[in-house]
Amino acid sequence: MNRDLIRQFINIIAFITTLVMNFLSTTGKLNNLTPQEISNRLPILFVPANYVFGIWGIIYTLLIAFMIYGSLPSQRENPFFRKMGYWFTLSCIANAVWLVCFHYGQYPLSMIAMVALLGCLMLIYTRVGVGKVSLSKRETWLIQIPFSVYLGWITVATVANASYVLFDANWGQFGIDASIWAAVMLVVATGVTLAIGFDRRDIGYTVVIVWALIGIVVKQSEIPLVAGTAGVMALVIVVALVMFRFSKRFQSTAKPLPLGG
Repeated sequence: MNRDLIRQFINIIAFITTLVMNFLSTTGKLNNLTPQEISNRLPILFVPANYVFGIWGIIYTLLIAFMIYGSLPSQRENPFFRKMGYWFTLSCIANAVWLVCFHYGQYPLSMIAMVALLGCLMLIYTRVGVGKVSLSKRETWLIQIPFSVYLGWITVATVANASYVLFDANWGQFGIDASIWAAVMLVVATGVTLAIGFDRRDIGYTVVIVWALIGIVVKQSEIPLVAGTAGVMALVIVVALVMFRFSKRFQSTAKPLPLGG
């Protein structure tokens, strides 16, 4: 059987499995808990407001479009899908495993699955050339943007998941107040966003991070240090994005000065 056809088939099965697991998660069928209920019952300061989790609907809509496009016979030999190989399949497996571990309170194991998911997405992100390879509008929307948004959210989720692991381990925070640690993590997350988002000129990735930061402002409004830091970091990213876009537009329209008198 054709290798590309096998890859398409396995990716479809893996993705359907992930969709089923996420349906069970959001409907409370896994350990009778939804992700929002889990996030609300623990005092984790890096967690955004419940409405922010609605981004999963956008992520899966984009991924469904990606899968439909990638499963077409005409795309069987597309070099970008070949570069992905089975990393997308592995990302689906990591996603499903994370859901089970997280819902059943196995936070250290969920962290392993989350890091695996993050690693798979980073490999896919680089292999499809986000911000480095110019594609048609159709391929940009159906191949690159889904993973820009997905990676952006999983970047936030990885930091949040680490917070759950540390809380579960009763690590004590070296005697430092939890709000200070949350503020530090927000600054680190912003640094990662600026490094990845602007090196790749990736608006999708940066917008997702800003969305999450605003959600943290809303969720942690009673904790000034956390809410204030999240708000400032969101503003920093927005200002940097505007400046970046303006500088690029200026460079593209600027004309060289004539030499000589």
